[in-house]
Amino acid sequence: MPELPEVEVTRRGIAPVLTGSRVCGVIVRVPALRYPLPEKLERILGGHYLAGVSRRGKYLLLDFSHGHLLIHLGMSGSLRLVPAGLAAEKHDHFDLIFTVKDKPVALRLRDPRRFGAILWLPGDPMRHPLLASLGVEPLTEELSAAWLKGELTGLAAAIKPTLMDSHRVVGIGNIYASESLFRAGIDPRTAAGRISLKRLERLVPAIKATLAAAIEAGGSSLRDFIRADGSSGYFQQQYFVYGRGGEPCLVCGHSIRELRQGQRATFFCARCQR
Repeated sequence: MPELPEVEVTRRGIAPVLTGSRVCGVIVRVPALRYPLPEKLERILGGHYLAGVSRRGKYLLLDFSHGHLLIHLGMSGSLRLVPAGLAAEKHDHFDLIFTVKDKPVALRLRDPRRFGAILWLPGDPMRHPLLASLGVEPLTEELSAAWLKGELTGLAAAIKPTLMDSHRVVGIGNIYASESLFRAGIDPRTAAGRISLKRLERLVPAIKATLAAAIEAGGSSLRDFIRADGSSGYFQQQYFVYGRGGEPCLVCGHSIRELRQGQRATFFCARCQR
């Protein structure tokens, strides 16, 4: 699934190209993804200029003067910038066509599993149910060790699935939770409420550093994710633990362990993470 770094990489890929450009067409090839696609979207967007592209958690928001187009990539989706006349392939379900330097350019959504979403939000997007309950952004000052200590107090749940709870902190998906906990030297099975402030003072910078490194590397190209220009990310080449079950730890040489937490695979080094 595209996680926060992949979505941020996508945002950075399309924003400089499309911001300030006018919508000149909309092509909808399926009636619904996770939800029905907005009706009369060409009438809603045609002729309007894109003011900017922002991200909230794993959601992209295309800002127009009269509302926002919300896009979620689901389990396997990607957004690419392609020539407007390029023939669509089987899983290319949606094109938003802009005039860029007098040429038509399509922002094309590919979503093999159709778990993504495209919604038109005419009001304040942060009041929409999909966004209103989201937690803090991990790359902002809102996420601090002191704040996280207060949030985790009394929790018996393991720290790794707790970090993945988007109602607390957004965008720390399975890959980046495992990698962040390794960098911080914390066992993913540890009860969240038992982690000291001193250890959280290691964890919070580890989360920020892991996400920042992933963004710099263009995200992780697992399964279907590609960048807006069609290229692959390569952060998976920098993994310390994720997907490396049974392999030697890159730091101590101990065998990486794998277990299931909340139906998700967790990878860790029992020697480096205590």
